[in-house]
Amino acid sequence: MKLFHKDIIVWILIILFVILLFIIYEQKNDRYIKLEKNQPETKQFDPVVAKKTKKLVQEAAQHGISVVITEKFRTKKEQNELYAQGRTASGNIVTYAKGGESYHNYGLAVDYALKNDNGEIIWNTSYDGNNNGQADWFEVADLAKELGFEWGGDWRNPDFPHLQMDFGLSIRQLQDGLRPKHNQNKTE
Repeated sequence: MKLFHKDIIVWILIILFVILLFIIYEQKNDRYIKLEKNQPETKQFDPVVAKKTKKLVQEAAQHGISVVITEKFRTKKEQNELYAQGRTASGNIVTYAKGGESYHNYGLAVDYALKNDNGEIIWNTSYDGNNNGQADWFEVADLAKELGFEWGGDWRNPDFPHLQMDFGLSIRQLQDGLRPKHNQNKTE
């Protein structure tokens, strides 16, 4: 009888585990959509990233910092052209990501720069245009992180102008066609 009782407990635990896995799987499905195979590339900028980007520019302005978004969505072709810089094309290396390997290719990333008092767009990470003793570049990065962005400046190989929101999706998952559910049928 004891053996029978242990078997029941084991089966109940197995069933509960399977139910838990099913719930986790369903929650994941609620967060993402799967694109059809061979769907053409679209120039879709994620609406949440767009909204947070706009908010970032506004909040930076409230701190006396003029932010310019220099890049949003980037096609795979454009990404490959950037990747070629400093390798097979003239210029300095600006990216380590080939086409399809950047969150820009999926509308989930932006690059920014600053506008100085003369109206020039600059990439000077030590510039303090609002004269508060802190570099504007890092103030913007902190504001972005508060809004949910990941900042490329925190990476092992820093990419100071880069901000992204991955919504829990890896590049591999994006390449396989998964997208955040909230970006269905919305473009900027």
